[in-house]
Amino acid sequence: MKALEGVKILDFTHVQSGPTCTQLLAWFGADCIKVERPGVGDATRGQLRDVPDADSLYFTMLNHNKRSITLNTKNETGKEVLERLVKECDVLVENFAPGALDRMGFGWDRIQELNPRMIMASVKGFGPGPYEDCKVYENVAQCTGGAASTTGFLGGPPTVTGAQIGDSGTGLHLALGIVTALYQREKTGRGQKVLAAMQDGVLNLCRVKLRDQQRLQHGPLNEYSQFGQDIPFGEAVPRAGNDSGGGQPGWILKCKGWETDPDAYVYFITQAAVWPAICDLIGKPEWKEEPGYATPPERLDKISQIFDTVEEWTKTKSKFEVMDTCNPLNIPCGPILSMKELAEEPSLRETGTVVEVDHPVRGKYLTVGCPVKLSDSPAEVTRSPLLGEHTSEILSDVLGYTGDEYDRVVSSGAVGDIKAEAAE
Repeated sequence: MKALEGVKILDFTHVQSGPTCTQLLAWFGADCIKVERPGVGDATRGQLRDVPDADSLYFTMLNHNKRSITLNTKNETGKEVLERLVKECDVLVENFAPGALDRMGFGWDRIQELNPRMIMASVKGFGPGPYEDCKVYENVAQCTGGAASTTGFLGGPPTVTGAQIGDSGTGLHLALGIVTALYQREKTGRGQKVLAAMQDGVLNLCRVKLRDQQRLQHGPLNEYSQFGQDIPFGEAVPRAGNDSGGGQPGWILKCKGWETDPDAYVYFITQAAVWPAICDLIGKPEWKEEPGYATPPERLDKISQIFDTVEEWTKTKSKFEVMDTCNPLNIPCGPILSMKELAEEPSLRETGTVVEVDHPVRGKYLTVGCPVKLSDSPAEVTRSPLLGEHTSEILSDVLGYTGDEYDRVVSSGAVGDIKAEAAE
């Protein structure tokens, strides 16, 4: 039995933040029913398309383990079908623009009237406040949540990260909120609203920078490399390049082949506990006892110089040789792995972190698997649904439409052309 088996999710999500959430729940066994517009579907089906007439990787990699029903919610029979879905499901997840569900006639009050046990989970750009009605995308969330202002190099512009901390990060937060609400419902019998704002999610992931903002009021941030370069701090947490952000200084260093390989680098941390081993490794045994180098506080104003010296050693080794040498000495480091290297890494295939999936239109493709592993509920990744592929079985098996009633719904135009939708 899967962990969330028996839980039905009414998935009104699109693009990335919401689908990230519902895909995670589907991996854990929830029956995720994705509601899409007839003939159109999720906008990402056609975005960044690399195979003609096939759903894009953008869509397929965010909608595994789901069933798709096409539904025209402006059609009266379509609204009837939606009402039945609300009554049958446990959770409604949406990332519409503010007020969209209310305009459809399915705001919180109506949903509670239809199903008092329903949990309504929403991703929004901002929580209540001056910007709550504003539209937000990934990079906007990174900027308004504090990430961009602290990313990049000192003296340069703010920089966003390639990790989708605004969209996917908020989807992960929302999934936690949903599971928590389901657990509470077991005690209260009542549903509730769950909100995950993208600004809030990004700020939560940037908490160490909020920590540093408060520390800055009491003096310079000594572990930032600019401290040792006598560059004054301003009023806000600065961009810190590749500083570790913690109590153990770290930096990205060049490795053998860096002149031609953009990923021939390693992240190297000068952890205090292994400082003697580092000194021996880089040919500076005298630094173990030498005044100015012997203790972590003494080294703070020399971080840049120390890493320049370490880099002279790493440049003589490949990033994997650095890893192989440092690991037995307990020196923390990690190679900069490219997406190509990760895609080809056998161990990630073995653990299900990277999965090959076969799609009836686009063929085989790689995707990420479930990042959370449960010993008693392994996550099996199944392909994303074709548009409207499961409309017929949802109408009959989930909602109980049969015979003349089934024919009435199909002929009304409420669910589109079932055969044509599933064939796309």
